Amino acid sequence: MLQASIKNFSYKKMYEEELENFDYKDINTLPSKCLLNYKNKVFAISKWVSPKRTRSYPYARIYDTFDSLANKVITIIPIFKDEGISGDMDYLQWDTISLMSLLNIYVIIGFYDNAQKHTKIENKITKQYFNNKHIQRKLDELSIYHQSALHWNLKELNKVHCIGMLAKTAYTNIAHTLNIQLHNIQNIDKFIEKITQDKDSFMNFSRNKAMRAQNRESLTIQPKEHVGIGTKTKITIQNYLGGQYFFTIDDVIYRDNMLYICESKHSKTSLLPSSDDIKDGLLKLMLYNNLDSIDGYKRFKVILRLTSDVLQDKITLPSNTIESFLSKNAFSKIQNSMLANLNKEAKINNFEIWINNDTIEN
Repeated sequence: MLQASIKNFSYKKMYEEELENFDYKDINTLPSKCLLNYKNKVFAISKWVSPKRTRSYPYARIYDTFDSLANKVITIIPIFKDEGISGDMDYLQWDTISLMSLLNIYVIIGFYDNAQKHTKIENKITKQYFNNKHIQRKLDELSIYHQSALHWNLKELNKVHCIGMLAKTAYTNIAHTLNIQLHNIQNIDKFIEKITQDKDSFMNFSRNKAMRAQNRESLTIQPKEHVGIGTKTKITIQNYLGGQYFFTIDDVIYRDNMLYICESKHSKTSLLPSSDDIKDGLLKLMLYNNLDSIDGYKRFKVILRLTSDVLQDKITLPSNTIESFLSKNAFSKIQNSMLANLNKEAKINNFEIWINNDTIEN
């Protein structure tokens, strides 16, 4: 287990994906990430399908909206999500809000009030829809709000009891309308009690869940990871906002008095992992790259490790030979552009990207 701290945060993004621009009608008709024209303002918006960070690449969407030229960067997260007794039940966590505050991202805590019955699995619901009026009210407030994301997010946490009760009522109605069984409603009552009791209660409730998830993750190798050059290790990061972030580092290597922290992404069939996988890794690197200290280690370096079963070449970015590497490999035009931008991003932010076949050592 590594213990680390973070005091300041800075990062320059070079790998940009153009976001589509929309006028507001209904939050549920917008894509998962976009630029939103709203009352003479432009917001960079992303949506989470669940409060759980491992569902559907929310970090990749956060990365895409981060450091945009919008008036504000906003992300919309459901307070909890019940998929029915045959599905999952996920809850908002304190450290998710704290991480968004660190990134200066304004959080709208939303709730689902409509859904469809799963066509194949009994007592499971799908295609859940946010309550649009609630989201619109929050966008109205943000259009005239002039304080930091930290102030906004702390203010919104003081209102979670009301949102939690609205979400509880909405799910009760969904269960009745669709004639399906949800998870024990007492668990929702306990969650609402914990998050509204006081900040420490919410933090402890969330962190106990996060630590259990961290323990599970540290014992699991995902298909898109290839771990083998180092040790899969838990890390707890504390920041000046009171946030604690519980992550599992895919590969930790100690070599020549240097600790290497590697976020690893793997592809079995493509030359590179997917762009969403890479962006998910980059968002974690934003955090790791701003670490002030790691207990017990004087020197450490942050690495994004991209491996592939089919790539026969290797390179470490940043590199002055990136053009030669690109010309020798059959990357797509989109991949060439991405790698060129990642080369710049690694250089300007002072981290490394190791790209190779998983059998080739760096």
